Amino acid sequence: TFDSPARKAVVSTQSTGYPEGLKFLKNAEDREEVRRICEKFGAYKELYNGVGDGPNDKTLEDKFFEEEVKLLALAFEQQFHFGVFYAFVKLKEQENRNIVWIAECIAQKNKNKVENYIPIF
Repeated sequence: TFDSPARKAVVSTQSTGYPEGLKFLKNAEDREEVRRICEKFGAYKELYNGVGDGPNDKTLEDKFFEEEVKLLALAFEQQFHFGVFYAFVKLKEQENRNIVWIAECIAQKNKNKVENYIPIF
């Protein structure tokens, strides 16, 4: 876990919950406390649906990656902006993470988790 100064360093000041939500997140000690705080904000409440501790459950990190992919895919909906190039690079990074995930699952002979990658489109 992070100590208090380290938490302050990594928390963004450009988010939906700024500043009141971030004050509470800086002092959160466990996952349930973070869940209670995030459920007060609509954008983050949906991310916690389907998050679990089971072997086939999605992690919070997976949910954030899925949300990122959705937002990056929206960059291709419009024309004449440079956001398309940024989105393309970030989606390629996700594709690389997916390939590494699949390769690690195969190397560890854990093929039942191969399907837990983050679909891009």
